[in-house]
Amino acid sequence: MVVVSVNKEKNICIVEPLEALSKVDFEKISNSVEPQIEQQGKLNGLLIKTREFPGWDKLTDVIEHFRFIKEHHRVIEKVALVTDAKIADLLPLFVSHFIKAEIRHFQFDEYSDAIEWMA
Repeated sequence: MVVVSVNKEKNICIVEPLEALSKVDFEKISNSVEPQIEQQGKLNGLLIKTREFPGWDKLTDVIEHFRFIKEHHRVIEKVALVTDAKIADLLPLFVSHFIKAEIRHFQFDEYSDAIEWMA
């Protein structure tokens, strides 16, 4: 399960995974951001907020995650990983080779700093 909200004023999407990610979660995220992208032509930022990264439910959900990235990475300017998960230190280095968006890691308690960076 994932909670998704779109801040239309700042043109950012906030995603809060509550448990292992599934195909349904990526469909929910896509359905939330598509209207904003159509209206604005892009998304200023995608903020992923979770104290610890919950992973994926099954391998097919990982594939769905990559599909979401492939379909949206050219229209998202920045990605903020707001988490205390150790893997977030490595993700910007790895993922930056595959996507256009600027990626930055923030500690979980730096949520407002992440919002300010994306705006």
